[in-house]
Amino acid sequence: MLQVSDLKVNYGMIEAIKGISFHVDDGEIVTLIGANGAGKTTTMHAISGLLKPASGSISMDGTDLTRTAPHKIVSMGLAQVPEGRRVFAQQTVEENLDLGAYFRKDRENIKDDLDYVYDLFPRLKERHTQLAGTLSGGEQQMLAMGRALMARPKILLMDEPSMGLSPLLVSEIFHIIEEINRKGTTILLVEQNAKRALAIADRAYVLETGRITLNGTGEELANDERVQRAYLGG
Repeated sequence: MLQVSDLKVNYGMIEAIKGISFHVDDGEIVTLIGANGAGKTTTMHAISGLLKPASGSISMDGTDLTRTAPHKIVSMGLAQVPEGRRVFAQQTVEENLDLGAYFRKDRENIKDDLDYVYDLFPRLKERHTQLAGTLSGGEQQMLAMGRALMARPKILLMDEPSMGLSPLLVSEIFHIIEEINRKGTTILLVEQNAKRALAIADRAYVLETGRITLNGTGEELANDERVQRAYLGG
């Protein structure tokens, strides 16, 4: 579904991403793990069209995305849950969710998807008239995920969904990620909680200073001594 080939991304004179290649197949959960500054968010932003690559290519379902505007990428079926949630604080929960469907043409199906989001996140339904800025961190993360789902994406990019959350909420968020995947949405997950990410991933890649250094199934990398030493406290 998603193919990244020899991707290079620069910040000025600094080469942040140094020619990485990876793919995400239809129906998979694929995770990118790595330390802070490894280039995980930069990679996500390049795929979403928020950063323009210096070279390389990004395609989805065989269609080139490399020079496509971010809003066009969303309309083609790729949505991102950004790091730090980035909800619209002065708008209500439901207004935030409606904005997720902004580019959709099938208006008759939006109500069904709103019901789906509320089924996934009952707390959002309870707070649908509440300003997003007054929600807890966990509720804002749920809202950011729900807003992305309102675009009805074929592939969902998730950037650090567990950041800053309590262990109980982290477990809830990961269960919901698995449920979204079971319902048919392909997921590319960037996550510093490597143990939880590898536990749900079909496949995984390790990103270190802009390069992919390891790849394999989630189970293979969870059992790899190098990954255990670097990311799992082994």
